Amino acid sequence: MKILIIQQKMIGDVLTSSILFEALRQKYPKAQLDYLINSHTYPVVENNPFINNFIFFTKAEASSKKALFKLAKSVKKSNYDIVIDVYSKFSSNIITLFSGAKVKISKHKWYSAAIYTKTFNEANVAKTNAGLAIENRLQLITPILKESLKIIQPKIYLTASEIEHSKQFLLKHHIDLNTPLFMISVLGSGDNKTYPLPYMAKLIDAIVKNTNAQILFNYIPSQKEQARAVFNLCKNTTQNNIFFNAFGKSLRDFLAITKHCNALIGNEGGAVNMAKAIDIPTFTIFSPWIKKEAWSMFEDDKKHVSVHLKDFKTALFEGKSSKDLKSHWQSLYQEFLPSYFLEKLYTFIYLHL
Repeated sequence: MKILIIQQKMIGDVLTSSILFEALRQKYPKAQLDYLINSHTYPVVENNPFINNFIFFTKAEASSKKALFKLAKSVKKSNYDIVIDVYSKFSSNIITLFSGAKVKISKHKWYSAAIYTKTFNEANVAKTNAGLAIENRLQLITPILKESLKIIQPKIYLTASEIEHSKQFLLKHHIDLNTPLFMISVLGSGDNKTYPLPYMAKLIDAIVKNTNAQILFNYIPSQKEQARAVFNLCKNTTQNNIFFNAFGKSLRDFLAITKHCNALIGNEGGAVNMAKAIDIPTFTIFSPWIKKEAWSMFEDDKKHVSVHLKDFKTALFEGKSSKDLKSHWQSLYQEFLPSYFLEKLYTFIYLHL
């Protein structure tokens, strides 16, 4: 049996959908299980023992229909028995349509449903603490497994050498691995998913004041200016505990460095999902327009905790669509004062010192 799973979009999406391979491998240990993903997301599934082959969707396919059709034709040559298209985008519709697979499964969209042999409507209410992102994905493989599925948590597979290399990197930057160390996800994937920088600085000040912990920032070189702005907004005493230049220059570097941290704290996004996948505690701050129920995965108010403005100011969300909330993200973020959840953050931190 040959199965292809298509998952485009962001790192968190690709990591989350990787659970399907573990579930399928348990049922079909000898099947060929392949993954079609955006090329930049590969680091989160590198070394995954349940995936046989990777097919990469690159900028070429994203910008050229000719390149997209060429990729679709190459997929067809692999003669997949089953194609699972997690998000059902235009490009994945084309690849699935050309695949020639007898079984084609995806989420239900009225304009593309005819392409697939089975589609599912996504649930809006989670049944478990795994969250909707996990539950809605697992339902996609029920026609294949034909049995109830146990919840699977996404995992990232770091090598011993990666972990040791990151340890030496931290020691080189004069970080004491016997003193609490927190990774701060200071920036989201965009401005509308980034907790206001002055508020974030206040949180970091509070963490250092109450714990004297060492602080690392998660950012990429293109975000250095914004990350530096957060640093500058922190008190001088806090800045002394921030190792600003000790950051991962690649995604795998970031993962291996985070593995040595007591917890990751900050904006909801790929970094949080990755921390969970390497078994690191997380405290997540959701953007007001993001649906918490979908991405608050495996939360228990101890190891994994999250906060959303809706938790504190429900009236602001009554009768508002996702589109309405997204268009007012700036004013909503201003309402999301650090004081609303500082006590919850302290409780979380003290559990993981």
